[in-house]
Amino acid sequence: MLRCLTICYGLVAAAPAPGCETALLLAMDVSNSVDVAEYRLQTDGLALALADPDIAKIMTDGQVAIAVMQWAGAERQQLSIDWTRIADREALRQLAARASAMERAFVLSDTAPGAALDAAITQFGRAPDCQRRIIDVSGDGTPNAGPATEAARQKAQRAGITVNGLAIEAQGHGVAITNFYRRRLITRDGFVMTARGFESFAETLRRKILREISRVTG
Repeated sequence: MLRCLTICYGLVAAAPAPGCETALLLAMDVSNSVDVAEYRLQTDGLALALADPDIAKIMTDGQVAIAVMQWAGAERQQLSIDWTRIADREALRQLAARASAMERAFVLSDTAPGAALDAAITQFGRAPDCQRRIIDVSGDGTPNAGPATEAARQKAQRAGITVNGLAIEAQGHGVAITNFYRRRLITRDGFVMTARGFESFAETLRRKILREISRVTG
């Protein structure tokens, strides 16, 4: 089975990259339900998270490789920031600036988290080989297009990739997205965090990234 993972998916390498603890891919929802202002709250939130002192220290110690993918409909996924390891604070500042200025990849598109998760998994074939591999899927809707999420989730589990979720719930509208992520998207070792509206996205993302890249996670 290990040989199949190596050949079939290209996801298993011989040895971890020196000092690399975590390869983290952030998969951001830019489907039709996300308006212009909400998209900007996501990109600014990512830039603010990267500026957090605790996150910055871990990243500049060279322990993290990070990439950002935008996703929407079944055939709409784009790697907007390629795999990057940060050498110093200036490099991290430049990465935060790139995140804040990142152009939106898609507009007027459906929501296909199953296709997004499958596309995210393939990106680990090109990633630095770190000890842990994590996909962080954020979004504000349940599927209306693309394949079911279960097959991609099983593929991630077989490859040793953790899938976590950041559910963006509208104020006063329950936890339907949180429940979908928990039941049908995240892997057995994953977790879900909930942002109440896009206004709380930045703080939720900061706490989520810190939990994901810390050496000890709860």
